[in-house]
Amino acid sequence: MTPISEKKLFLLDIDGTICVGSRLIPGADRFLNGLAEHDGDFVFITNNTTMSVADYQKKFAKLGIPTKKENFLTASVATAHYLKQKYGTRPVYVLGTDSLIRELENFGVQTTRDPKAEGIACVLASYDNELTYQKLVDICRLLSEHPELDYAATNPDYVCPIEFGYVPDCGSICEMIEHAVHRTPTYIGKPGTRMIEMALAMTGYSRDEAVLVGDRLYTDIACANMAGVSAALVLSGESTQEDLRNSQYLAEYVYPSVKEMYAEWVYLSLIHISEPTRPY
Repeated sequence: MTPISEKKLFLLDIDGTICVGSRLIPGADRFLNGLAEHDGDFVFITNNTTMSVADYQKKFAKLGIPTKKENFLTASVATAHYLKQKYGTRPVYVLGTDSLIRELENFGVQTTRDPKAEGIACVLASYDNELTYQKLVDICRLLSEHPELDYAATNPDYVCPIEFGYVPDCGSICEMIEHAVHRTPTYIGKPGTRMIEMALAMTGYSRDEAVLVGDRLYTDIACANMAGVSAALVLSGESTQEDLRNSQYLAEYVYPSVKEMYAEWVYLSLIHISEPTRPY
């Protein structure tokens, strides 16, 4: 197994890995602020669509973590690229948050919340913290009466971690819709590899130099396995050691949290630097 110290690009999940709700997981601040001291870099690749990149920058600034917009690739951004590339200026019906719609429109995606709008090319489902039964009726009607419409979703996560536990995420909403209309969406976010490919292209790092760090096996670790990059599972969120033992997905590294991962990364990096060069 390649030592964690050889990894230079950390592809980071956020919820359950770096934050729980509005608070940082202990040690995450030292990890994020200290990476650059040892020639490390990070890109957040999150399935959370409730916040735009600008929102995330403000959130982390309040937590004492300076970031650049290049540090973020969200499922919203990946979905915007997918929709713009596939549908151009044709309208997309969106079940999702105001933040998601703003992010899509920032990338030139034409959105609508009107199920009777003309020329709808695709139906998009996502997490919606203002979900109503009428919204569910509208999207089910669209998918039932217009089976020719494409159907996509931002991410397959069943739950989203918050301070008191979990709330239903996009995957749970889509399963509810599936029971009604017998259709499953094309998921854009993790475990799809689109965000990893974008991060590698944007940063110039190779697959061998990257490691995806996350707390969820069926999205984070599955994504790393599918993309051919190393995976580090942290036990600060959803998954447990027992879950990993019973899983089809493989994590090369397992840590209680990013605090322990960072400590090992720094320690091994310093050992490597201090090793004398062998004469040949």
